[in-house]
Amino acid sequence: MPSAQLTLDPHFQVGAVNRRLFGSFVEHLGRCVYDGIYEPGHTSADEEGFRTDVIELVRELGVSAIRYPGGNFVSGFRWEDGVGPRNERPTRLDLAWHSTESNQVGLDEFAGWLEKVGSELMYAVNLGTRGVQEALDVLEYANIRSGTALSDARIKNGRPEPHRITMWCLGNEMDGPWQLGHRNAEDYGKIASQTAKAMRQLDPDLELVVCGSSNANMPTFGSWEHTVLLHTYDDVDYISCHVYYEELDGDAASFLAVATNMDHFIESVVATADTVRAQLNRKKRINISFDEWNVWYNTRFHAVEQITDIEQWPTAPRLLEDSYSVIDAVVVGNLLISLLKHADRVTSASLAQLVNVIAPIMTEPGGPAWRQTTFFPFAITSRLAVGTALEVKLTSDSYTTKAYGEVPLVDAVATWDEATGRTAIFLVNRSTDAATTVTVDVSHLGDVALLETHTLADDDIYAANTLTDRERVGVAENTSAQVSGGTLSIELPAVSWTAISLG
Repeated sequence: MPSAQLTLDPHFQVGAVNRRLFGSFVEHLGRCVYDGIYEPGHTSADEEGFRTDVIELVRELGVSAIRYPGGNFVSGFRWEDGVGPRNERPTRLDLAWHSTESNQVGLDEFAGWLEKVGSELMYAVNLGTRGVQEALDVLEYANIRSGTALSDARIKNGRPEPHRITMWCLGNEMDGPWQLGHRNAEDYGKIASQTAKAMRQLDPDLELVVCGSSNANMPTFGSWEHTVLLHTYDDVDYISCHVYYEELDGDAASFLAVATNMDHFIESVVATADTVRAQLNRKKRINISFDEWNVWYNTRFHAVEQITDIEQWPTAPRLLEDSYSVIDAVVVGNLLISLLKHADRVTSASLAQLVNVIAPIMTEPGGPAWRQTTFFPFAITSRLAVGTALEVKLTSDSYTTKAYGEVPLVDAVATWDEATGRTAIFLVNRSTDAATTVTVDVSHLGDVALLETHTLADDDIYAANTLTDRERVGVAENTSAQVSGGTLSIELPAVSWTAISLG
């Protein structure tokens, strides 16, 4: 049986686990908003039209900050369309997803929904078709208490208290040719710097995110980050990373190893940011907002045809509604491990997206809401990963992949909470055909005992939770776990994700 060993010591710390690491993303795309979080005719809808069954699942998922309203959508969005009396709001064409946008949910409604689920709002401004003035306008509307035209308009619209949004994204994927208002790095860096400086004149305490590359395979990756940060280093706090993975050509072994690619992606962006830091002779460090990441079967998605007849543009079409399997959930769990391993520099992240669209939560119009397989590792990691991420000393048997070469069979990370003395360990077994025994030296933690164990695995790694079988896949206690004489031992099934809590 393959094996792995790791050592935990609270003295070997990566960095504090920022709660924003467990964020998500809601875009006006497909059925994420309409028929997702908002369905006024549903039996569970509250007085504002939001599905309470979805609210309960979002609370259980434990998302901290939610990026809104896009995504590609934001580059053609006029924020003022979504405020004020609903019966006066214009219907617009969404060029990003070739849909019709009713604007029945906008900034005020979404901020109110976030209060219900207990999450923070992370707002993206349109730097595609708009610019500095519009960013200042929405900031004034959202954050100024009263006494100005736009803050008083918010009060008139039924929101007497400001939204107090602290984290703002300066556009979305501006390196992508698909993006409305796409710019090269030089031009984007200039408008992002201008916008950031203007917004800080209104509120110097904002936390601002500048666009990094849309993915690490972009031809401008690396040079884009360098040029943009040369323009914006003094103006921003974060640079964004985006990545999506999928299993290609039945290559499960490589798919299970994609977190090694995320590790490299993060480390490359950190290196570039620190190069600019040295070049400019600055003391502050730029951190990463990994504000889009997930498994997405992008090769299965067929782009909406260029429809010119407005009557054919659908409202809330079923787009990007991937059904996630056990192997997908294991990969998502591993990507969370990767984020935690870099907690010193990745201090914000957004699982894309939250409901229906490549999401951990699914709904059926007029019907139920349910948890996809990816729901479980996210919810459990969000709950247990508290305090400080630890640098675990891991040795593991390895295997060979087509995409990434030699890769460890086991990946792991741990967190330690000094206030409670609790430790959480997160592990994946990437083997497609064998269980793996893991031994953990926990002697440096003192006298500890098992509090809880959770393992996600199944004989059918492509099993999924669906409308007709909503509880096919879940997590179970791992009864093989034992602590004795300062050593934790556990057996990890093939293609599995596991969380352990000690205290």
